[in-house]
Amino acid sequence: MDQSLRRAVVEVTLSTLFYALFCLIAMAVVAVFVRAYVPSAGVVSAVSWVVKCAGSFLMPLIFIRRGRALVKGIVAGVAGSLVTMLIFAAVGGGFSLTALYLAELAACAALGALGALVGTKLRRE
Repeated sequence: MDQSLRRAVVEVTLSTLFYALFCLIAMAVVAVFVRAYVPSAGVVSAVSWVVKCAGSFLMPLIFIRRGRALVKGIVAGVAGSLVTMLIFAAVGGGFSLTALYLAELAACAALGALGALVGTKLRRE
């Protein structure tokens, strides 16, 4: 495998795994507050979106380096969203694909790309 391709796969994989870990930890903290304050389902859904969007921006910002950062950020955002959907489905007992999830995929892809681009501009290599 080409060295640059190997590096890209490692960057996207690290970003995806830490995105999933970030979402799991953040949602566990949110679950504590949900049990304590019992907010409406809309609040829980909105907080879930905020956590996923924050993760899809932050993890590519941290892990993606120069060289096709836009593409790697998009892939990391979409892959992270898919992985967390599968993990939450396994924990929650099932999942359903809706139009809202397609919007979430698009938002995570855009935020992943933005995070990767900002990270490459801020990083001095």
